[in-house]
Amino acid sequence: MCAYNRSDKEQEYFAKQEAEKLKAAADKHARETAEAEKKRLQELHYMKCPKCGMDMQEIEFRRVKIDKCFSCGGVYFDDGELEQIIAEEGEDSFFGRITSIFK
Repeated sequence: MCAYNRSDKEQEYFAKQEAEKLKAAADKHARETAEAEKKRLQELHYMKCPKCGMDMQEIEFRRVKIDKCFSCGGVYFDDGELEQIIAEEGEDSFFGRITSIFK
């Protein structure tokens, strides 16, 4: 009877090990798939206007490169770009007054 119990425990141990390997492989696959999808979406949408979907161009405005859509006329700031312009122009500038609305 002791050999029977050991065999059951061994089978349970190996089944558990196999399940952990399968779960680790599934987790790795999910991460890789999510990373690939993120990269695909970034390539699909990179420098595309969020309003009209056309290509945007980088232009320099007050020594800051901002994104402009020449199709619909939209102008878009990346994180921190507006703050750079305000720091250069001051809080009393047009952009400084605009951002004060959102504080």
